[in-house]
Amino acid sequence: MKRHNPKSRQHPDYYAKRAKQENFPARSVYKLQEIQKKYSLIKKGYRVLDLGCAPGSWLKYAAGLTGEKGRVVGIDLKPVTEGIPDHVRVLSGDVMELAENPDRCLELIGGGVDVVLSDMAPSTTGKKDVDAARSYNLSRAALLISEALLTPGGAFVCKIFQGGEFEEFIASVKSVFDSTRIYKPRSTRKESKETYVIGIGKK
Repeated sequence: MKRHNPKSRQHPDYYAKRAKQENFPARSVYKLQEIQKKYSLIKKGYRVLDLGCAPGSWLKYAAGLTGEKGRVVGIDLKPVTEGIPDHVRVLSGDVMELAENPDRCLELIGGGVDVVLSDMAPSTTGKKDVDAARSYNLSRAALLISEALLTPGGAFVCKIFQGGEFEEFIASVKSVFDSTRIYKPRSTRKESKETYVIGIGKK
């Protein structure tokens, strides 16, 4: 049986080193950067909601794209210790609970948004089917929040682990948006089963 080598993840890869050099708390920022370069979803003055925002890389990058006239709100159970600009707010909250109460979510955010981001991932068990099911539940919650908060024409970016419910999720996204894309950034680790589903043009 092949054993996992704990040292294999101890040494930072190219993107982790680059994130440190560019003052981002995690390498995940480059996934959003690739998506932004390809689809131009976030623009100056936009209102952006980042679900599961800790440790703050997507928040910081999105804030740079919206500029000071924009607004970025992040929600997570974990605190964000990374310094953030004045036009960014971080709220403590459970995304799963907020998905069940869209009105409460809308109240917390303070109005509709132009883009919803979700880089959420479940605590993994090592069992692919279990992890994929948990990822689907998070993704479904993110989509429900998007339906409630996105303005017409808005966009949605969501990470999901590919599994048995992947096609069901794609169908759900297609029912909400004019256009749906599936994208795996180059900066994603080779061994990762994650991919990103992008909804463009909320109906």
